[in-house]
Amino acid sequence: MLKAILFDMDGVLVDSEEYIRKAAVVMFREKGYNVNEEDFLPFTGMGENRFLGGVAEKYGIQLDIEHDKTRTYLIYEKVCSGKLMALPGVFGTMKICNDMGIKKAVTTSADEFKMLMNLKEIGLPLSTFEVCIFADMVKNKKPDPEIYLTAAELLKISPPDCLVIEDAPSGLMAAKAAGMKSLALCTTFTEGELELADWIIPDLSCLDEKYLNW
Repeated sequence: MLKAILFDMDGVLVDSEEYIRKAAVVMFREKGYNVNEEDFLPFTGMGENRFLGGVAEKYGIQLDIEHDKTRTYLIYEKVCSGKLMALPGVFGTMKICNDMGIKKAVTTSADEFKMLMNLKEIGLPLSTFEVCIFADMVKNKKPDPEIYLTAAELLKISPPDCLVIEDAPSGLMAAKAAGMKSLALCTTFTEGELELADWIIPDLSCLDEKYLNW
């Protein structure tokens, strides 16, 4: 039975994907390269190292990953300041979880800086979740299941009793590999691209108890 929900962050809790793509485009432009926002889509949900590194590989660009990632985050902070919003249904879903006694974890491939900034911007305190996991806490990033298995271990809940809520194919692959059920949101990718999920809905405002009572 369902005992815990593991929430991805970007594209699930907060509408931030557009802004990190724009920030990354600016960072590459500062280095003298023109890339497109669409170039980043295949690497969405895999963490910023792969998000930036995948595009760099595509164009044969040499990265100083820590320096360039830090620069991207600084640009991101300016680009999205005052603009980030919780996606529809987020606060209602937290209430449902509390009412039903379902534990909650945020499980993001983003770095701690981005996690803290995003959650603060949308007014969702870390204390909302029993467990918060970010990129540096796991060795292997999505689509590897490590982040979800780590969350389950910290929550002391068996993986089959966890529901992953994701917006990206890489996260759904991670959930499946972890032996967890998954609910996909069509906030970033199309329904056809999210076919690995057990269920698919537009966003959390469409969450129904049928996805929680199993």
